[in-house]
Amino acid sequence: MLEQFFGDPVAVERLGEPLGPHLRSFATGLVGLGYAASTVRSQIDFLVEFGRWLAKNTITVAEIDERIVDTFLGERRRQGRLRRGQRCTVRSFLDHLRSAGAVASCECEIPDTPFAALERHYERYLRSERGLTRATLISYLPFVHRFLLERFGSGELRFRELGPSDISSFLLRHVHSMSPGSAKLMGTVFRSFFRFLLQRGEIEIDLAASVPTVANWRLSTVPKYLTPKEIQAMLDACNQETSTGRRDYSILLLVARLGLRAGEVVALNLQHIDWRAGEITVPGKGLVHDRMPLPVDVGQALAAYLRRDRPRSCESRRVFIRMKAPRRGFANPSTVSTIVRRALERAGLEPPVKGAHLLRHSLATEMLRQGGSLAEIGEVLRHRVPNTTEIYAKVDFHGLRLLGLPWPANGGPR
Repeated sequence: MLEQFFGDPVAVERLGEPLGPHLRSFATGLVGLGYAASTVRSQIDFLVEFGRWLAKNTITVAEIDERIVDTFLGERRRQGRLRRGQRCTVRSFLDHLRSAGAVASCECEIPDTPFAALERHYERYLRSERGLTRATLISYLPFVHRFLLERFGSGELRFRELGPSDISSFLLRHVHSMSPGSAKLMGTVFRSFFRFLLQRGEIEIDLAASVPTVANWRLSTVPKYLTPKEIQAMLDACNQETSTGRRDYSILLLVARLGLRAGEVVALNLQHIDWRAGEITVPGKGLVHDRMPLPVDVGQALAAYLRRDRPRSCESRRVFIRMKAPRRGFANPSTVSTIVRRALERAGLEPPVKGAHLLRHSLATEMLRQGGSLAEIGEVLRHRVPNTTEIYAKVDFHGLRLLGLPWPANGGPR
Protein backbone atom coordinates (compact mmCIF):
# COMPACT_ATOMS: atom_id res chain seq x y z
CA MET A 1 0.00 0.00 0.00
CA LEU A 2 2.77 2.47 0.90
CA GLU A 3 4.56 1.82 -2.41
CA GLN A 4 1.76 3.53 -4.37
CA PHE A 5 2.27 6.74 -2.39
CA PHE A 6 6.08 6.80 -2.20
CA GLY A 7 6.92 5.00 -5.47
CA ASP A 8 10.48 4.10 -4.49
CA PRO A 9 10.61 0.79 -2.55
CA VAL A 10 13.83 2.00 -0.93
CA ALA A 11 11.98 5.01 0.47
CA VAL A 12 9.39 2.66 1.96
CA GLU A 13 12.11 0.61 3.60
CA ARG A 14 13.58 3.77 5.13
CA LEU A 15 10.39 4.26 7.11
CA GLY A 16 11.80 1.62 9.43
CA GLU A 17 11.17 1.21 13.10
CA PRO A 18 9.40 1.71 15.34
CA LEU A 19 6.24 2.65 13.40
CA GLY A 20 6.98 1.10 10.01
CA PRO A 21 4.94 -2.12 10.47
CA HIS A 22 1.87 -0.12 11.53
CA LEU A 23 1.96 2.57 8.85
CA ARG A 24 0.84 0.15 6.12
CA SER A 25 -2.37 -0.82 7.89
CA PHE A 26 -3.03 2.81 8.86
CA ALA A 27 -2.61 3.94 5.23
CA THR A 28 -4.97 1.16 4.10
CA GLY A 29 -7.57 2.43 6.55
CA LEU A 30 -7.22 6.00 5.27
CA VAL A 31 -7.79 4.84 1.69
CA GLY A 32 -10.87 2.91 2.80
CA LEU A 33 -12.25 6.09 4.34
CA GLY A 34 -11.94 7.89 1.01
CA TYR A 35 -8.97 10.15 1.68
CA ALA A 36 -7.11 11.46 -1.38
CA ALA A 37 -3.66 10.08 -2.15
CA SER A 38 -2.03 13.43 -1.37
CA THR A 39 -3.72 13.50 2.05
CA VAL A 40 -2.65 9.93 2.82
CA ARG A 41 0.97 10.73 1.89
CA SER A 42 1.06 13.90 4.01
CA GLN A 43 -0.28 12.04 7.03
CA ILE A 44 2.22 9.20 6.59
CA ASP A 45 5.06 11.74 6.20
CA PHE A 46 4.08 13.35 9.50
CA LEU A 47 3.88 9.98 11.26
CA VAL A 48 7.35 9.10 9.93
CA GLU A 49 8.64 12.21 11.71
CA PHE A 50 6.79 11.09 14.82
CA GLY A 51 8.51 7.70 14.55
CA ARG A 52 11.92 9.34 14.27
CA TRP A 53 11.16 11.41 17.37
CA LEU A 54 10.21 8.24 19.24
CA ALA A 55 13.43 6.52 18.20
CA LYS A 56 15.50 9.55 19.20
CA ASN A 57 13.94 9.48 22.66
CA THR A 58 14.16 5.65 22.90
CA ILE A 59 10.38 5.29 23.22
CA THR A 60 8.83 2.02 22.06
CA VAL A 61 5.43 1.65 20.42
CA ALA A 62 3.99 -0.02 23.52
CA GLU A 63 4.84 3.07 25.59
CA ILE A 64 2.90 5.52 23.41
CA ASP A 65 0.00 7.21 25.18
CA GLU A 66 -1.67 10.63 25.37
CA ARG A 67 1.17 12.01 27.49
CA ILE A 68 3.80 11.01 24.89
CA VAL A 69 1.66 12.41 22.06
CA ASP A 70 1.13 15.73 23.88
CA THR A 71 4.89 16.03 24.51
CA PHE A 72 5.66 15.49 20.83
CA LEU A 73 3.00 17.96 19.68
CA GLY A 74 4.17 20.49 22.25
CA GLU A 75 7.70 20.41 20.87
CA ARG A 76 6.40 20.81 17.31
CA ARG A 77 4.28 23.78 18.36
CA ARG A 78 7.19 25.53 20.11
CA GLN A 79 9.31 25.02 17.00
CA GLY A 80 6.57 26.51 14.83
CA ARG A 81 6.27 23.26 12.87
CA LEU A 82 2.79 22.12 13.93
CA ARG A 83 0.38 22.35 11.02
CA ARG A 84 -3.36 22.19 10.83
CA GLY A 85 -4.71 18.65 11.05
CA GLN A 86 -1.50 17.10 12.36
CA ARG A 87 -2.82 16.87 15.90
CA CYS A 88 -5.82 14.85 14.65
CA THR A 89 -3.49 12.66 12.55
CA VAL A 90 -1.32 11.50 15.43
CA ARG A 91 -4.33 10.99 17.72
CA SER A 92 -6.08 8.92 15.06
CA PHE A 93 -2.91 6.87 14.70
CA LEU A 94 -2.89 6.28 18.47
CA ASP A 95 -6.46 4.97 18.22
CA HIS A 96 -5.32 2.73 15.36
CA LEU A 97 -2.50 1.31 17.47
CA ARG A 98 -4.93 0.59 20.30
CA SER A 99 -7.41 -1.15 18.01
CA ALA A 100 -4.54 -3.30 16.68
CA GLY A 101 -3.49 -4.23 20.21
CA ALA A 102 -0.05 -2.63 19.86
CA VAL A 103 -0.82 -0.11 22.62
CA ALA A 104 -2.71 -0.70 25.85
CA SER A 105 -6.25 0.65 26.03
CA CYS A 106 -6.73 4.01 27.66
CA GLU A 107 -7.60 3.69 31.31
CA CYS A 108 -9.13 7.01 32.12
CA GLU A 109 -8.66 7.82 35.76
CA ILE A 110 -11.92 8.93 37.35
CA PRO A 111 -11.24 11.09 40.40
CA ASP A 112 -12.39 9.24 43.51
CA THR A 113 -14.15 12.23 45.03
CA PRO A 114 -17.51 12.20 46.84
CA PHE A 115 -18.90 14.27 43.97
CA ALA A 116 -17.88 11.73 41.29
CA ALA A 117 -18.80 8.76 43.48
CA LEU A 118 -22.32 10.07 44.02
CA GLU A 119 -22.86 10.57 40.29
CA ARG A 120 -21.68 6.99 39.64
CA HIS A 121 -24.08 5.63 42.28
CA TYR A 122 -26.95 7.64 40.80
CA GLU A 123 -26.12 6.41 37.30
CA ARG A 124 -26.08 2.82 38.58
CA TYR A 125 -29.44 3.44 40.27
CA LEU A 126 -30.97 4.72 37.03
CA ARG A 127 -29.68 1.72 35.10
CA SER A 128 -30.49 -1.10 37.50
CA GLU A 129 -33.61 0.07 39.34
CA ARG A 130 -35.18 2.39 36.79
CA GLY A 131 -34.05 0.50 33.69
CA LEU A 132 -33.18 3.68 31.79
CA THR A 133 -31.21 3.55 28.55
CA ARG A 134 -27.86 5.21 27.95
CA ALA A 135 -29.51 7.92 25.83
CA THR A 136 -31.74 8.82 28.79
CA LEU A 137 -28.79 8.84 31.18
CA ILE A 138 -26.99 11.31 28.92
CA SER A 139 -29.96 13.69 29.21
CA TYR A 140 -30.37 13.20 33.00
CA LEU A 141 -26.87 13.53 34.40
CA PRO A 142 -25.98 17.08 33.21
CA PHE A 143 -28.89 18.55 35.20
CA VAL A 144 -27.72 16.84 38.40
CA HIS A 145 -24.09 17.77 37.76
CA ARG A 146 -24.94 21.43 37.26
CA PHE A 147 -27.15 21.59 40.36
CA LEU A 148 -24.52 20.01 42.62
CA LEU A 149 -21.78 22.21 41.20
CA GLU A 150 -23.73 25.43 41.73
CA ARG A 151 -24.94 24.48 45.21
CA PHE A 152 -21.78 22.94 46.71
CA GLY A 153 -18.98 23.87 44.32
CA SER A 154 -15.86 21.85 45.15
CA GLY A 155 -16.78 21.63 48.82
CA GLU A 156 -18.39 18.89 50.88
CA LEU A 157 -21.78 17.53 49.79
CA ARG A 158 -23.97 18.43 52.78
CA PHE A 159 -27.33 17.22 51.50
CA ARG A 160 -29.06 17.67 54.83
CA GLU A 161 -28.71 21.41 54.35
CA LEU A 162 -30.77 21.31 51.15
CA GLY A 163 -34.19 22.86 51.24
CA PRO A 164 -37.02 23.71 48.87
CA SER A 165 -35.60 27.20 48.35
CA ASP A 166 -32.39 25.74 46.84
CA ILE A 167 -34.46 23.85 44.27
CA SER A 168 -36.80 26.68 43.34
CA SER A 169 -33.99 29.23 43.04
CA PHE A 170 -32.02 26.92 40.73
CA LEU A 171 -35.06 26.36 38.53
CA LEU A 172 -35.84 30.08 38.35
CA ARG A 173 -32.25 30.84 37.29
CA HIS A 174 -32.29 28.43 34.38
CA VAL A 175 -35.84 27.74 33.28
CA HIS A 176 -36.18 30.97 31.29
CA SER A 177 -33.46 29.84 28.86
CA MET A 178 -35.11 26.45 28.14
CA SER A 179 -38.00 25.22 26.09
CA PRO A 180 -41.04 24.00 28.06
CA GLY A 181 -40.10 20.41 27.23
CA SER A 182 -36.54 20.79 28.55
CA ALA A 183 -37.77 22.54 31.69
CA LYS A 184 -40.26 19.75 32.30
CA LEU A 185 -37.48 17.17 31.87
CA MET A 186 -35.35 19.03 34.41
CA GLY A 187 -38.16 18.77 36.97
CA THR A 188 -38.49 15.04 36.27
CA VAL A 189 -34.75 14.57 36.80
CA PHE A 190 -34.76 16.39 40.13
CA ARG A 191 -37.69 14.37 41.46
CA SER A 192 -35.84 11.20 40.53
CA PHE A 193 -32.59 12.44 42.08
CA PHE A 194 -34.15 13.47 45.40
CA ARG A 195 -35.97 10.15 45.69
CA PHE A 196 -32.59 8.51 45.15
CA LEU A 197 -31.07 10.61 47.95
CA LEU A 198 -33.98 9.77 50.26
CA GLN A 199 -33.54 6.06 49.55
CA ARG A 200 -29.82 6.29 50.41
CA GLY A 201 -30.55 8.17 53.62
CA GLU A 202 -28.74 11.31 52.46
CA ILE A 203 -31.82 13.46 53.20
CA GLU A 204 -34.56 13.07 55.81
CA ILE A 205 -37.52 14.58 53.95
CA ASP A 206 -38.77 13.91 50.45
CA LEU A 207 -37.61 16.99 48.55
CA ALA A 208 -39.10 15.56 45.35
CA ALA A 209 -42.46 16.96 46.48
CA SER A 210 -40.98 20.48 46.51
CA VAL A 211 -39.95 20.44 42.84
CA PRO A 212 -42.43 22.73 41.05
CA THR A 213 -44.19 21.53 37.92
CA VAL A 214 -43.72 23.18 34.54
CA ALA A 215 -46.75 24.11 32.51
CA ASN A 216 -46.50 22.18 29.26
CA TRP A 217 -49.95 21.00 28.36
CA ARG A 218 -50.24 18.03 26.05
CA LEU A 219 -51.68 18.83 22.60
CA SER A 220 -51.49 22.56 23.41
CA THR A 221 -49.88 23.45 20.07
CA VAL A 222 -50.77 22.88 16.44
CA PRO A 223 -48.24 20.85 14.39
CA LYS A 224 -46.23 22.96 11.98
CA TYR A 225 -46.34 21.74 8.38
CA LEU A 226 -45.69 22.57 4.73
CA THR A 227 -48.21 22.45 1.92
CA PRO A 228 -47.69 19.97 -0.95
CA LYS A 229 -46.65 22.90 -3.16
CA GLU A 230 -43.98 23.94 -0.66
CA ILE A 231 -42.75 20.35 -0.33
CA GLN A 232 -42.33 20.14 -4.09
CA ALA A 233 -40.51 23.49 -4.17
CA MET A 234 -38.09 22.20 -1.55
CA LEU A 235 -37.44 19.03 -3.55
CA ASP A 236 -36.98 20.98 -6.78
CA ALA A 237 -34.36 23.14 -5.06
CA CYS A 238 -32.00 20.14 -4.87
CA ASN A 239 -29.37 20.24 -7.60
CA GLN A 240 -29.58 16.71 -8.98
CA GLU A 241 -26.63 17.36 -11.26
CA THR A 242 -24.25 16.88 -8.31
CA SER A 243 -23.54 13.88 -6.11
CA THR A 244 -24.47 15.77 -2.94
CA GLY A 245 -27.69 16.98 -4.51
CA ARG A 246 -28.78 13.48 -5.52
CA ARG A 247 -27.99 12.14 -2.06
CA ASP A 248 -29.91 14.95 -0.34
CA TYR A 249 -32.84 14.57 -2.74
CA SER A 250 -33.24 10.89 -1.87
CA ILE A 251 -33.05 11.70 1.85
CA LEU A 252 -35.71 14.39 1.54
CA LEU A 253 -37.98 12.02 -0.40
CA LEU A 254 -37.66 9.34 2.29
CA VAL A 255 -38.68 11.80 4.99
CA ALA A 256 -41.41 13.54 2.97
CA ARG A 257 -43.02 10.44 1.38
CA LEU A 258 -42.57 7.84 4.14
CA GLY A 259 -42.37 10.05 7.23
CA LEU A 260 -39.07 8.62 8.43
CA ARG A 261 -37.50 10.14 11.50
CA ALA A 262 -34.03 11.65 11.16
CA GLY A 263 -32.49 8.88 13.27
CA GLU A 264 -34.12 6.23 11.12
CA VAL A 265 -32.59 7.74 7.98
CA VAL A 266 -29.15 7.73 9.61
CA ALA A 267 -29.49 4.08 10.73
CA LEU A 268 -30.71 2.83 7.34
CA ASN A 269 -28.43 0.07 5.99
CA LEU A 270 -28.13 -1.46 2.54
CA GLN A 271 -29.74 -4.73 3.68
CA HIS A 272 -32.84 -2.80 4.76
CA ILE A 273 -33.84 -2.26 1.12
CA ASP A 274 -35.61 -5.18 -0.59
CA TRP A 275 -35.60 -4.22 -4.25
CA ARG A 276 -37.44 -7.32 -5.47
CA ALA A 277 -40.33 -6.90 -3.04
CA GLY A 278 -40.33 -3.12 -3.34
CA GLU A 279 -40.11 -2.74 0.43
CA ILE A 280 -37.91 -1.01 2.96
CA THR A 281 -37.29 -2.09 6.54
CA VAL A 282 -37.22 0.91 8.85
CA PRO A 283 -35.08 0.60 12.01
CA GLY A 284 -37.43 2.48 14.32
CA LYS A 285 -37.58 3.31 18.01
CA GLY A 286 -36.95 0.71 20.67
CA LEU A 287 -35.10 -1.69 18.33
CA VAL A 288 -38.37 -2.28 16.45
CA HIS A 289 -38.14 -2.78 12.67
CA ASP A 290 -41.11 -1.97 10.44
CA ARG A 291 -41.60 -2.97 6.81
CA MET A 292 -42.97 -0.28 4.52
CA PRO A 293 -43.67 -0.16 0.77
CA LEU A 294 -41.06 1.68 -1.28
CA PRO A 295 -42.78 4.24 -3.58
CA VAL A 296 -41.56 4.39 -7.16
CA ASP A 297 -40.13 7.92 -6.97
CA VAL A 298 -38.32 7.17 -3.71
CA GLY A 299 -36.91 3.93 -5.12
CA GLN A 300 -35.71 5.65 -8.29
CA ALA A 301 -33.97 8.40 -6.29
CA LEU A 302 -32.31 5.83 -4.02
CA ALA A 303 -31.17 3.71 -6.96
CA ALA A 304 -29.69 6.74 -8.73
CA TYR A 305 -27.73 7.73 -5.64
CA LEU A 306 -26.49 4.20 -4.91
CA ARG A 307 -25.39 3.56 -8.50
CA ARG A 308 -23.74 6.89 -9.25
CA ASP A 309 -22.69 8.55 -6.02
CA ARG A 310 -22.29 6.23 -3.04
CA PRO A 311 -18.58 5.30 -2.70
CA ARG A 312 -18.08 1.71 -3.86
CA SER A 313 -15.00 1.14 -1.71
CA CYS A 314 -16.71 2.34 1.48
CA GLU A 315 -16.57 -0.21 4.30
CA SER A 316 -19.72 1.11 6.00
CA ARG A 317 -23.07 -0.58 5.26
CA ARG A 318 -24.99 2.63 5.88
CA VAL A 319 -27.03 3.80 2.91
CA PHE A 320 -26.12 7.45 3.24
CA ILE A 321 -22.43 8.29 3.43
CA ARG A 322 -20.48 11.51 3.91
CA MET A 323 -19.38 12.97 0.58
CA LYS A 324 -15.98 13.96 1.99
CA ALA A 325 -13.40 11.88 3.83
CA PRO A 326 -13.69 10.15 6.18
CA ARG A 327 -16.29 8.29 4.12
CA ARG A 328 -18.61 6.88 6.77
CA GLY A 329 -22.23 7.19 7.83
CA PHE A 330 -23.65 10.34 9.39
CA ALA A 331 -22.58 10.89 12.99
CA ASN A 332 -26.03 11.77 14.34
CA PRO A 333 -29.60 12.68 13.26
CA SER A 334 -28.84 16.42 13.31
CA THR A 335 -27.16 15.99 9.91
CA VAL A 336 -30.51 15.08 8.35
CA SER A 337 -32.15 18.11 9.96
CA THR A 338 -29.35 20.28 8.54
CA ILE A 339 -30.03 18.88 5.05
CA VAL A 340 -33.73 19.77 5.45
CA ARG A 341 -32.93 23.26 6.72
CA ARG A 342 -30.59 24.00 3.80
CA ALA A 343 -33.16 22.73 1.30
CA LEU A 344 -35.78 25.04 2.80
CA GLU A 345 -33.40 27.99 2.55
CA ARG A 346 -32.65 27.22 -1.11
CA ALA A 347 -36.39 27.13 -1.82
CA GLY A 348 -36.90 30.47 -0.05
CA LEU A 349 -39.20 28.94 2.58
CA GLU A 350 -39.31 30.30 6.13
CA PRO A 351 -41.44 27.96 8.28
CA PRO A 352 -41.41 28.44 12.09
CA VAL A 353 -39.44 25.21 12.51
CA LYS A 354 -36.96 23.77 10.02
CA GLY A 355 -36.02 20.30 11.26
CA ALA A 356 -36.65 16.93 9.69
CA HIS A 357 -39.78 16.41 11.82
CA LEU A 358 -41.44 19.23 9.87
CA LEU A 359 -41.72 16.93 6.84
CA ARG A 360 -43.16 14.14 9.00
CA HIS A 361 -45.85 16.52 10.28
CA SER A 362 -46.51 17.66 6.72
CA LEU A 363 -47.11 14.09 5.55
CA ALA A 364 -49.60 13.43 8.37
CA THR A 365 -51.41 16.72 7.73
CA GLU A 366 -51.79 16.05 4.00
CA MET A 367 -53.05 12.50 4.65
CA LEU A 368 -55.71 13.90 6.98
CA ARG A 369 -56.81 16.48 4.40
CA GLN A 370 -57.08 13.74 1.78
CA GLY A 371 -59.51 11.83 3.98
CA GLY A 372 -57.15 9.53 5.87
CA SER A 373 -58.20 8.45 9.34
CA LEU A 374 -56.10 8.95 12.45
CA ALA A 375 -55.62 5.18 12.63
CA GLU A 376 -54.21 5.15 9.09
CA ILE A 377 -51.92 8.09 9.84
CA GLY A 378 -50.68 6.36 12.98
CA GLU A 379 -49.93 3.22 10.98
CA VAL A 380 -47.88 5.14 8.40
CA LEU A 381 -46.00 7.10 11.07
CA ARG A 382 -45.54 3.85 13.07
CA HIS A 383 -46.95 5.22 16.31
CA ARG A 384 -47.09 2.52 19.01
CA VAL A 385 -49.77 4.35 21.01
CA PRO A 386 -52.89 5.67 19.20
CA ASN A 387 -52.98 8.74 21.46
CA THR A 388 -49.76 9.96 19.84
CA THR A 389 -51.65 10.62 16.61
CA GLU A 390 -54.39 12.69 18.27
CA ILE A 391 -52.54 15.96 17.81
CA TYR A 392 -53.13 15.83 14.04
CA ALA A 393 -56.89 16.13 14.57
CA LYS A 394 -56.26 19.79 15.38
CA VAL A 395 -55.16 20.59 11.83
CA ASP A 396 -58.44 19.32 10.31
CA PHE A 397 -59.94 22.80 10.32
CA HIS A 398 -62.79 21.84 7.99
CA GLY A 399 -63.96 19.06 10.26
CA LEU A 400 -63.60 21.24 13.35
CA ARG A 401 -65.77 23.95 11.76
CA LEU A 402 -68.59 21.43 11.36
CA LEU A 403 -68.43 20.69 15.07
CA GLY A 404 -68.24 24.32 16.21
CA LEU A 405 -71.41 25.99 17.54
CA PRO A 406 -72.50 29.20 15.86
CA TRP A 407 -71.73 32.43 17.71
CA PRO A 408 -74.93 33.86 19.27
CA ALA A 409 -76.43 36.78 17.36
CA ASN A 410 -76.94 40.19 18.99
CA GLY A 411 -80.06 40.31 21.09
CA GLY A 412 -80.31 36.56 21.40
CA PRO A 413 -81.16 34.69 24.57
CA ARG A 414 -78.80 35.18 27.48
